[in-house]
Amino acid sequence: MNATDSFSADYREARAKFRAAAARAGGVLDRANHPERGPDGGDLSTDVAWFGPRDAERVLVMIGATHGVEGFCGSGAQIDWLNRGEAARLPRGFGALLIHAINPYGFAWLRRVTHENVDLNRNWIDFSKPPPENADYEALRIALCPAEWTDTSLAASAAVLQAFAARAGKPALQRAISAGQYRDRDGIFYGGDAATWSRRTQTAIFETYLGRAAHVAILDFHTGLGPRGYGERIVTAMPGSDAYRRAADWYGAAITCPFDATSTSAPIVGDGLGAAAGVLPRAQVTGVALEFGTVPLEETLYAVRADAWLHARGDPASESGRALKARVRAAFYDDRDDWKGMVAGQSLLATREAIAGLSRA
Repeated sequence: MNATDSFSADYREARAKFRAAAARAGGVLDRANHPERGPDGGDLSTDVAWFGPRDAERVLVMIGATHGVEGFCGSGAQIDWLNRGEAARLPRGFGALLIHAINPYGFAWLRRVTHENVDLNRNWIDFSKPPPENADYEALRIALCPAEWTDTSLAASAAVLQAFAARAGKPALQRAISAGQYRDRDGIFYGGDAATWSRRTQTAIFETYLGRAAHVAILDFHTGLGPRGYGERIVTAMPGSDAYRRAADWYGAAITCPFDATSTSAPIVGDGLGAAAGVLPRAQVTGVALEFGTVPLEETLYAVRADAWLHARGDPASESGRALKARVRAAFYDDRDDWKGMVAGQSLLATREAIAGLSRA
């Protein structure tokens, strides 16, 4: 088989391929219908495939499209896993839960965010309490999200961001931008003011399929940070914690962590991996984000900012809007065969390491 055949050109193709591959592999399929429509007017859904006994104590979980447009990667990795017959190789008594397009709106519309303009990986906080503050984002908000998207406005924004980096350092700039913020509804990395549809749906899926599990390994697929094609294994658990030590045992010295400055990711708040243990209080949860590099960080940030401006103030259907959308897609999905092969190979290895780790748990 050719791993590149597992990847798709758009959400619609990816969904059809996933469901077909899961059915061939003997999975039990389910879906959650999204309230919005896709750009083609078609329906949207999060699709789920389950393998193994429903009371499995040890379960591998693969999640794609937490950041919608990054779903090309997660979908391809999941379909490749299915096409290689990995489900049939699960140890006796193990389960596998594949969640395809947890943010189907973002996948279909080529956006990282949900239809609420929320970054799902900043949405997992307790909204009964005051949200975290991000004063540096507030100071940079106008520069990050200018009212106009012109050469002049972008040059002015760049000067502000460069001055901040010169004063505080590039890591501080990355934290200010991407750690998460809860005030600017039309801005970037917005965590929301309530649980999104995608968060509620993922919670329901976890409770339905994992409520009886004792040991859960989660692989959450992402793109946009790091060297092209390299799959960084990011652990969002604090160094020294039991979850961190398990991840280090399962995946080896290659793991990184935002909290000890070894990761390409800045420390963030409200991520889904960090919240999983609270959703599954009976289970020992070991989570890793697989982050595959695509383009330089500056291009990734440009794409995030351009998309926010386009949907808040621009016209996605215009010629310039379509050009920006193409740039967003390219920032989070490398359509070349060698990149797809790197994703498939490293993802397959990670799933096997997770299963081996679960066997020792």
